[in-house]
Amino acid sequence: MILLYNNLYFGQEIMGHSKINASRRDHFLSGLNTWMGPNSPSSAHTDGVKKLQGLRYKNMSSQIVGKFSQNNQDISQEFQLPSAYESAMDALSTLITQKKRNGIPAISGQNQKLDRMLRYIKILGLEEKIAGLKIIHVAGTKGKGSTCAFCEAILRECGFKTGLFTSPHLIDVRERYRLDGMDICQEKFLQYFWGCWNQLKANVSEDLPMPPLFQFLTVLAFKIFVSEKVDVAIIEVGLGGKLDSTNVIKEPVVCGITSLGMDHMETLGDTLGQIASHKAGILKPQVPAFSVLQLSDAMEVLQERAKELKVSLQVVAPLNLEKLNGARLSLSGDHQLSNAALAVSLCKSWLRSTGNWKRLFEDAYEKDGLPEEFLRGLSAARLSGRGQIVADPLINVSGGNKRLSGDLTFYLDGAHSPESMDACARWFSASVVGRKDMSLSSVTSKDNKMERAWTNGYIKPCNNKDSDEMPKRILLFNCMDARDPQILLPKLVNTCASSGIYFSKAIFVPSISAYTKVTSATSAIPSYIPGKDLSWQFNLQRIWEKIIHGKDVLDQNLKINASVGVPPHEFLYKEASHCGPEDGYFACSAVFPSLPLTINWLRDCVRENPSLRLQVLVTGSLHLVGDVLKLLRR
Repeated sequence: MILLYNNLYFGQEIMGHSKINASRRDHFLSGLNTWMGPNSPSSAHTDGVKKLQGLRYKNMSSQIVGKFSQNNQDISQEFQLPSAYESAMDALSTLITQKKRNGIPAISGQNQKLDRMLRYIKILGLEEKIAGLKIIHVAGTKGKGSTCAFCEAILRECGFKTGLFTSPHLIDVRERYRLDGMDICQEKFLQYFWGCWNQLKANVSEDLPMPPLFQFLTVLAFKIFVSEKVDVAIIEVGLGGKLDSTNVIKEPVVCGITSLGMDHMETLGDTLGQIASHKAGILKPQVPAFSVLQLSDAMEVLQERAKELKVSLQVVAPLNLEKLNGARLSLSGDHQLSNAALAVSLCKSWLRSTGNWKRLFEDAYEKDGLPEEFLRGLSAARLSGRGQIVADPLINVSGGNKRLSGDLTFYLDGAHSPESMDACARWFSASVVGRKDMSLSSVTSKDNKMERAWTNGYIKPCNNKDSDEMPKRILLFNCMDARDPQILLPKLVNTCASSGIYFSKAIFVPSISAYTKVTSATSAIPSYIPGKDLSWQFNLQRIWEKIIHGKDVLDQNLKINASVGVPPHEFLYKEASHCGPEDGYFACSAVFPSLPLTINWLRDCVRENPSLRLQVLVTGSLHLVGDVLKLLRR
């Protein structure tokens, strides 16, 4: 049994499959044909739907016991809800208009993109209803997802019905939509998905095709939040700000700008000022706005735009630990103090603008401290794949007083820019040495001589260190080819080294997720794809070996397919001094042909050596982080 805290990715709904009651089943079945409609790719499934016995969705408490029940077999083998859900994923995949991250946008005129967004909204009858949403709109290069998560948790703790829209998702597209802190369930998702899909499909024309993926997902967010009648909608910008699909929001209650840096330069420009200009595009006339501390080039642009709009742009300093009154942030890393401070300011502004601050707090917290509801929210916010620690649920098992295997713990952070990689390295370095002043949430208890520390939503077993334990730190890395690994990898190595943290090995592996396909938590995962091109992974290895050895040791033109296998377990124990690049042998790094094989290899290593303690940093790509989480869940 895996004990989880607020972890919707490891068992939000699937606590136990059982037959749903007759009235709910009939309601669901009668609506499914309507949702999917004749235009859906799934209409062929509707005959099978009539035999559906269904799933039971539960409102989960903050502590979730992820355990599959014996009732899994109750679901009809002829048709299961996941089949309908996979059909929705297939439909979404047809909306992908770019074949790679830095491809050419399908709509060349960006203003035309926003015009089309407004037309889609009008088709769905959402124009006036969106204006009624009380929105917090957040842009930034890094930290905007964390800031939004903090805002959602704070306002939920204040008693409001919350809606949260973030991107990207790591395991399942439903992660993008949270209602009262929970990912939207499959049943509701399908209802709103096919409703929007069919309405838009019925109105396509030569000059108004179906929206590209992110535009559709954004329109769907508005539909969900309007239909669910949320009190507050927290909307994270997808890319940039001024021309982002979310910027059809005309009158948000408050806007926020998180830390700005060099990212998505192929779209936003190659200077910090140009990037800041895009981010400042979400600011609206006379709408309160807040920003974290920025570099001068970015701050000047933000302040100039705020002045043009007659906006009072307030700059927020990082949260003082004293204001937390002993509480700790649930999202780990010192950089989260800035995100938390911005969230606190945004929530206070939202509460005042909506007339709720005095009703709830009567200005009791104007100067000193934070309301208890704010502290609870800051301690409960969750965002997978950012400063997250997960102990492998299939390892770390003991038999009585005897360790049956070693210890395998994954440190996951989807850092993919120089600034976020620096923050990731500092977080990882502090985490592996157990620094006590980290801002992450920590709750301890004792059970059968086992300490458990809550770490960003997961139980991390903290076994007493045996004198013969053998800790090894492993880097598991991949990044998209639009990134520059010659900047990211040295930044990671140097920042870790400054804290005395070094990697025993580096493993480079292709991600499972494809940019051209939307998958779900239940989508099939191939353990191995014969003939897969690994030339990018060998390029990453070449850069790594140059960092270690100070010179090129691999042919830059090397192209090797997936016929390469995994190394023997002995590779884990070879010291760097055994490297023989001229002989084609590398003791510092390896390229693995697939992620499932990598995870299994790591598990086998710790199973055969009870004294081995592996600390695996997974970074470079949110796709990679999501793939690892998906595999650990299974």
